[in-house]
Amino acid sequence: MAVQTGLGEPRGPWFVSPELDPDGRPRGDVPVPGTDRSIPGGTGRLLVLAAAVVALSTASGAVAGGWVANLDEMTDPPAASAAPVPAELVAAAERTVPGVVSVLVGNGSGRGATGSGFAVDDQQHIITNDHILAQGGSGTVTVELPDGRRLPAQVVGREPRSDLAVLRVPSSAGLAPLPLAKAGTTRVGEPVLAVGSPLGLSGTVTAGIVSALDRQVRLGDNRHTAVQTDASINPGNSGGPLVNARGEVVGVNTAIATIDGNGSIGIGFAIPIDQVQHTADTIIGRGG
Repeated sequence: MAVQTGLGEPRGPWFVSPELDPDGRPRGDVPVPGTDRSIPGGTGRLLVLAAAVVALSTASGAVAGGWVANLDEMTDPPAASAAPVPAELVAAAERTVPGVVSVLVGNGSGRGATGSGFAVDDQQHIITNDHILAQGGSGTVTVELPDGRRLPAQVVGREPRSDLAVLRVPSSAGLAPLPLAKAGTTRVGEPVLAVGSPLGLSGTVTAGIVSALDRQVRLGDNRHTAVQTDASINPGNSGGPLVNARGEVVGVNTAIATIDGNGSIGIGFAIPIDQVQHTADTIIGRGG
């Protein structure tokens, strides 16, 4: 069985359960209600997160069967190769992808960071994660558009405590702003899509559900209330949108839990949209 150790892909902040100290041991001031909340193999082992930054869709399944010598003798109808995709999710993906960008930060010294972002208004403001800019060493920020063009981006403002930042690109970008969900309307169990640029694969869409709301997590030195999802999120997805079946942004993908640093295990976290909107409005109001 895999043992949880260390930090995964170093492109995002740590995630540590509030019941554990930074070394993965139970906190003395927080009672641990039982081993059922621990990963099998040991109580209170460290969950860590690469904040997101990338999501890869994994196609699964192979059906074993015998070889039929005479096809004329087959009487059973062929089985469906895959479950039908809900039409609303297809429509949501079509509406969302044109407003999502790749964020590239570098300073020419070999140090850099990549992530995702999305447009929120017709002024070409883009929301992303602050940790992408921090890991890029305050280098030059470039945005890659869905059509492949690369444009320089202005950093309008940053809010490290919320792990949010706002960029702005020239009006020639022509990005389609994404609608934001109303606060308090997201429900556990509803389908969602994570959209971003995992491993530089721009426009990648993965599907899942909202696994939990108001999940208390510690990212870096700060505690956050997050939306938990099982949509596949990996390094490069950080800063990208988590959208519902109506194409509304319900959160900003920020971090994933990993075991042995081996990518997504179906536990991802997004900053709730009400916090995102409040922070973005404040940043834009200050910086224009």
